[in-house]
Amino acid sequence: MNMMKRIFFSCLLALLVSVNLQANEDTRAQSILSKAATAYQKSGGISIRFGGSQQGTLALKGTCFYLECGGVKSWFDGTTQWSYVEQNEEVTVSTPSPDELQSINPYALINSYNRLFHCRYGGKHTIRGKEGNEIILTPRQKGDIESVVLFLSENYQPLYITVKLASGQTQEFRILDYQTGMSYTNDTFRFDAKKYPQAEVIDMR
Repeated sequence: MNMMKRIFFSCLLALLVSVNLQANEDTRAQSILSKAATAYQKSGGISIRFGGSQQGTLALKGTCFYLECGGVKSWFDGTTQWSYVEQNEEVTVSTPSPDELQSINPYALINSYNRLFHCRYGGKHTIRGKEGNEIILTPRQKGDIESVVLFLSENYQPLYITVKLASGQTQEFRILDYQTGMSYTNDTFRFDAKKYPQAEVIDMR
Protein backbone atom coordinates (compact mmCIF):
# COMPACT_ATOMS: atom_id res chain seq x y z
CA MET A 1 0.00 0.00 0.00
CA ASN A 2 1.58 3.33 -1.01
CA MET A 3 1.86 6.34 1.28
CA MET A 4 -1.36 8.02 0.16
CA LYS A 5 -3.45 4.88 0.58
CA ARG A 6 -1.91 4.32 4.00
CA ILE A 7 -2.55 7.95 5.04
CA PHE A 8 -6.16 7.77 3.86
CA PHE A 9 -6.80 4.48 5.59
CA SER A 10 -5.36 5.76 8.86
CA CYS A 11 -7.56 8.84 8.70
CA LEU A 12 -10.69 6.89 7.84
CA LEU A 13 -10.13 4.50 10.70
CA ALA A 14 -9.55 7.42 13.03
CA LEU A 15 -13.26 8.15 12.66
CA LEU A 16 -14.20 4.69 13.81
CA VAL A 17 -12.22 4.20 17.01
CA SER A 18 -12.14 5.53 20.56
CA VAL A 19 -9.46 8.14 21.24
CA ASN A 20 -8.68 8.57 24.91
CA LEU A 21 -7.68 12.22 24.67
CA GLN A 22 -5.91 14.05 27.47
CA ALA A 23 -7.78 16.42 29.78
CA ASN A 24 -6.55 19.56 28.04
CA GLU A 25 -8.03 18.53 24.68
CA ASP A 26 -11.20 20.04 23.23
CA THR A 27 -13.99 18.35 25.23
CA ARG A 28 -16.58 18.91 22.47
CA ALA A 29 -14.35 17.15 19.95
CA GLN A 30 -13.64 14.38 22.45
CA SER A 31 -17.36 13.83 23.05
CA ILE A 32 -18.15 13.60 19.33
CA LEU A 33 -15.30 11.18 18.62
CA SER A 34 -16.31 9.02 21.58
CA LYS A 35 -19.88 8.83 20.26
CA ALA A 36 -18.53 7.96 16.81
CA ALA A 37 -16.53 5.16 18.44
CA THR A 38 -19.64 3.84 20.22
CA ALA A 39 -21.62 3.94 16.97
CA TYR A 40 -18.84 1.99 15.23
CA GLN A 41 -18.66 -0.66 17.94
CA LYS A 42 -22.40 -1.28 17.64
CA SER A 43 -22.37 -1.40 13.85
CA GLY A 44 -21.21 -4.99 13.27
CA GLY A 45 -19.82 -5.44 9.78
CA ILE A 46 -19.37 -2.17 7.89
CA SER A 47 -19.25 -1.53 4.14
CA ILE A 48 -17.83 1.79 2.90
CA ARG A 49 -17.57 3.17 -0.63
CA PHE A 50 -15.49 6.34 -1.04
CA GLY A 51 -14.50 8.79 -3.78
CA GLY A 52 -12.55 12.00 -4.17
CA SER A 53 -8.80 12.03 -4.63
CA GLN A 54 -8.96 8.24 -4.61
CA GLN A 55 -11.85 5.86 -5.11
CA GLY A 56 -12.41 2.49 -3.53
CA THR A 57 -14.26 0.25 -1.11
CA LEU A 58 -13.59 -0.83 2.45
CA ALA A 59 -15.07 -3.68 4.51
CA LEU A 60 -14.58 -3.77 8.29
CA LYS A 61 -15.45 -6.30 10.96
CA GLY A 62 -13.77 -6.29 14.36
CA THR A 63 -10.01 -6.34 13.83
CA CYS A 64 -10.33 -7.45 10.19
CA PHE A 65 -10.58 -5.45 6.97
CA TYR A 66 -10.63 -5.65 3.18
CA LEU A 67 -9.57 -2.57 1.18
CA GLU A 68 -9.70 -2.09 -2.58
CA CYS A 69 -8.19 1.16 -3.88
CA GLY A 70 -6.12 2.27 -6.87
CA GLY A 71 -5.48 -1.17 -8.32
CA VAL A 72 -4.44 -2.62 -4.95
CA LYS A 73 -6.46 -5.10 -2.90
CA SER A 74 -5.55 -5.72 0.73
CA TRP A 75 -6.92 -8.33 3.14
CA PHE A 76 -6.22 -8.56 6.87
CA ASP A 77 -7.68 -11.36 8.99
CA GLY A 78 -6.40 -10.10 12.33
CA THR A 79 -2.99 -11.74 11.96
CA THR A 80 -1.91 -11.96 8.32
CA GLN A 81 -2.05 -9.29 5.61
CA TRP A 82 -2.18 -9.94 1.86
CA SER A 83 -1.62 -7.07 -0.60
CA TYR A 84 -2.37 -7.80 -4.25
CA VAL A 85 -1.15 -5.42 -6.96
CA GLU A 86 -3.25 -6.02 -10.05
CA GLN A 87 -0.81 -4.39 -12.47
CA ASN A 88 2.10 -6.65 -11.42
CA GLU A 89 0.06 -9.78 -10.66
CA GLU A 90 1.85 -10.00 -7.30
CA VAL A 91 0.55 -10.64 -3.81
CA THR A 92 2.72 -9.87 -0.80
CA VAL A 93 2.02 -11.82 2.38
CA SER A 94 3.17 -10.33 5.69
CA THR A 95 2.58 -10.30 9.42
CA PRO A 96 2.34 -6.57 10.29
CA SER A 97 4.46 -5.29 13.17
CA PRO A 98 2.84 -3.33 16.03
CA ASP A 99 3.96 -0.06 14.38
CA GLU A 100 2.50 -1.08 11.02
CA LEU A 101 -0.77 -2.09 12.66
CA GLN A 102 -1.17 1.46 13.95
CA SER A 103 -1.67 2.60 10.35
CA ILE A 104 -3.86 -0.27 9.13
CA ASN A 105 -5.82 -1.59 12.11
CA PRO A 106 -8.62 0.36 13.86
CA TYR A 107 -8.13 -1.33 17.22
CA ALA A 108 -4.37 -0.67 17.25
CA LEU A 109 -5.15 3.04 16.83
CA ILE A 110 -7.09 3.07 20.09
CA ASN A 111 -3.86 2.95 22.06
CA SER A 112 -1.86 5.36 19.93
CA TYR A 113 -4.02 8.20 18.63
CA ASN A 114 -4.07 10.09 21.91
CA ARG A 115 -0.31 10.54 21.73
CA LEU A 116 -0.17 11.23 17.98
CA PHE A 117 -2.75 14.00 17.50
CA HIS A 118 -4.33 17.04 19.12
CA CYS A 119 -7.97 17.61 18.25
CA ARG A 120 -10.40 20.54 18.32
CA TYR A 121 -14.00 21.17 17.38
CA GLY A 122 -14.43 23.13 14.15
CA GLY A 123 -18.17 23.82 14.41
CA LYS A 124 -21.31 22.63 12.70
CA HIS A 125 -21.42 22.98 8.90
CA THR A 126 -23.38 21.86 5.86
CA ILE A 127 -21.44 20.15 3.08
CA ARG A 128 -23.21 19.03 -0.10
CA GLY A 129 -26.56 19.34 1.63
CA LYS A 130 -25.63 17.29 4.70
CA GLU A 131 -25.21 18.84 8.14
CA GLY A 132 -22.52 17.60 10.48
CA ASN A 133 -19.70 18.37 12.89
CA GLU A 134 -16.15 19.23 11.94
CA ILE A 135 -13.21 17.81 13.91
CA ILE A 136 -9.67 19.04 13.22
CA LEU A 137 -6.67 16.83 14.03
CA THR A 138 -3.12 18.15 14.11
CA PRO A 139 -0.07 15.93 14.75
CA ARG A 140 1.81 16.30 18.01
CA GLN A 141 5.04 15.85 16.05
CA LYS A 142 5.97 16.98 12.54
CA GLY A 143 5.64 14.37 9.83
CA ASP A 144 3.97 13.68 6.49
CA ILE A 145 0.58 14.95 7.68
CA GLU A 146 0.05 18.63 8.55
CA SER A 147 -3.63 18.36 9.48
CA VAL A 148 -6.72 16.21 9.04
CA VAL A 149 -10.29 17.51 8.92
CA LEU A 150 -13.02 15.00 9.72
CA PHE A 151 -16.67 15.74 8.95
CA LEU A 152 -19.17 13.56 10.85
CA SER A 153 -22.92 13.34 10.32
CA GLU A 154 -25.43 13.95 13.10
CA ASN A 155 -25.52 10.19 13.74
CA TYR A 156 -21.70 10.12 13.96
CA GLN A 157 -20.92 8.46 10.65
CA PRO A 158 -18.05 9.75 8.48
CA LEU A 159 -19.08 11.93 5.53
CA TYR A 160 -15.97 13.77 4.37
CA ILE A 161 -12.24 13.82 5.09
CA THR A 162 -9.48 16.17 3.96
CA VAL A 163 -5.81 15.49 4.57
CA LYS A 164 -3.29 18.32 4.22
CA LEU A 165 0.25 17.06 3.72
CA ALA A 166 3.46 18.78 4.72
CA SER A 167 4.36 18.85 0.99
CA GLY A 168 1.46 21.26 0.42
CA GLN A 169 -0.80 18.71 -1.26
CA THR A 170 -4.37 18.22 -0.11
CA GLN A 171 -6.27 14.97 -0.47
CA GLU A 172 -10.03 14.76 -0.08
CA PHE A 173 -12.22 11.72 0.46
CA ARG A 174 -16.00 11.64 0.26
CA ILE A 175 -17.91 8.80 1.86
CA LEU A 176 -20.38 7.87 -0.87
CA ASP A 177 -22.01 4.93 0.87
CA TYR A 178 -21.83 3.68 4.48
CA GLN A 179 -23.71 0.53 5.46
CA THR A 180 -23.73 -1.22 8.82
CA GLY A 181 -24.89 -4.62 10.03
CA MET A 182 -23.16 -6.45 7.15
CA SER A 183 -22.75 -10.23 7.44
CA TYR A 184 -19.15 -11.04 6.55
CA THR A 185 -17.54 -14.47 6.76
CA ASN A 186 -13.90 -14.91 7.75
CA ASP A 187 -13.06 -15.61 4.09
CA THR A 188 -13.93 -12.00 3.24
CA PHE A 189 -10.70 -10.94 4.94
CA ARG A 190 -8.39 -13.60 3.49
CA PHE A 191 -6.71 -13.83 0.09
CA ASP A 192 -8.15 -16.65 -2.04
CA ALA A 193 -5.37 -17.95 -4.29
CA LYS A 194 -7.90 -19.82 -6.47
CA LYS A 195 -9.32 -16.50 -7.67
CA TYR A 196 -5.87 -15.23 -8.69
CA PRO A 197 -4.15 -18.27 -10.29
CA GLN A 198 -1.58 -16.14 -12.14
CA ALA A 199 -0.48 -14.15 -9.09
CA GLU A 200 3.10 -14.48 -7.90
CA VAL A 201 3.14 -14.92 -4.12
CA ILE A 202 5.88 -13.07 -2.20
CA ASP A 203 5.89 -14.34 1.37
CA MET A 204 7.56 -11.81 3.71
CA ARG A 205 6.69 -13.60 6.95
